[in-house]
Amino acid sequence: MQTIHGGDIYRNRIQIDFSVNINPLGIPEEVKDALHQAVDVCMQYPDMEAEQLKEALSRKFCLPKTYFLPGNGASELFLGILHALKPKKVILPVPSFYGYAYTAKAVGSEVICVPLKKEEDFLPGEELVLALQEDAELLFLANPNNPTGKLMKPAYLENVLEVCKEKNIYVVLDECFIEFCEKENSIVQKLSTYRNLLIVRAFTKIYAIPGVRLGYLMCSDKELLQKIRGQLPEWNLSVFAEAAGIACLQQQEYLKKTVEYVAAERKFLTEKLQNLGLQVILSDANFILFYSEKPLYKKLLQKGILIRDCKNFQGLSEGYYRVAVKSRRENEILEKAIGECIG
Repeated sequence: MQTIHGGDIYRNRIQIDFSVNINPLGIPEEVKDALHQAVDVCMQYPDMEAEQLKEALSRKFCLPKTYFLPGNGASELFLGILHALKPKKVILPVPSFYGYAYTAKAVGSEVICVPLKKEEDFLPGEELVLALQEDAELLFLANPNNPTGKLMKPAYLENVLEVCKEKNIYVVLDECFIEFCEKENSIVQKLSTYRNLLIVRAFTKIYAIPGVRLGYLMCSDKELLQKIRGQLPEWNLSVFAEAAGIACLQQQEYLKKTVEYVAAERKFLTEKLQNLGLQVILSDANFILFYSEKPLYKKLLQKGILIRDCKNFQGLSEGYYRVAVKSRRENEILEKAIGECIG
C-alpha cells in the first residue's frame, strides 16, 4: 500500500516519529483529565448537536454558534463538504495535502492542479488567480500550507476570495496548523463577509490528540452547514471528543507556550539542516520541508527514525522530505542521524 500520510508506526519499528506534525509539548494535563472523566458518561449517547462544544467555540472566536460544525477530524469534514456540494471541477494548488484530492475524487470531481513555483518558495501567486475560471466550483487552500509550511498574507487571501465570490466558487480554507504560527494570518473574522468561505480547523495537531479525532468547520452560510451536516453520521463525535475539545479551548497559556517553543525549535532545526548542506524551505509552521540529494528515508528508518518522504506529493520530486519540529533532544538526534546518513 502506498504511503499517503505520515505516522505509519504500526508497520515500522520506530523510536522517534518525525513524520507527523504533533505539538511537541504533548497533551495538556487538563485535557487528559477531561478524557478520564468522560469515562463516567460512556453509558450515555453523545449530544448529536455538540451544543457545549459549539458554545465554547463561539466564545473563543466571538462568532455565533450557528457558524460551527464539529466533525470526527478535519478529514470527515472535507468529505462532508464535497459530498454536500458535489463540485464538477476543483482547483488545487500543488504541492498540498493529499486529503484534498482524495475527497474530490471520492465524489467524482475533476481536479485541476495549479503548480506552485519553487523559486517563490511554493507560495501561490497570480497563477492561481488566473486559474480560477468560471466553470470552477471549489478551491482548496491551506494556510499554512502542508508540506511547505508557508503562510499566505491576508491581503492575498482576500483578493482570492473576492475573485471566487464574483465567480461563485466555494473556498475551503484549511487552517489546521495556523495556531502554531507566530503570525496567525487567519481570516476567521471575514466569515460574515464571504458566505462562500469554509474554514476547517482541527484539535489534532495543536493539542496533540490525533487519536481522539476532532475538528470543526466554520461558515456563515447556515443552510450550507445544515446540508453538510446531513452528510455526516448522526453521532459523529464521541463523549471523549467533545469533552476533550471543551477542555482544549480553555488552554490559552498552553497555546502561547506552544508558539514560543515551536518558533525557537524551528529556528534551531532549520539552521542545523542548512549547516548540513540541505536546501530548506523556510517554514512558518511546526514542520520543515527540505531537499537532499542523498536518499534519507530508508537510512533513517534503519535508525528507528521516521520522516515523511514527499516524493508522492504532486508538485514535488524525489529528494524532498518533511520533518516535524520536536523537542531539542529529539531535534538533535535527527540532526546527528541525518549527518551520518549523508556522510
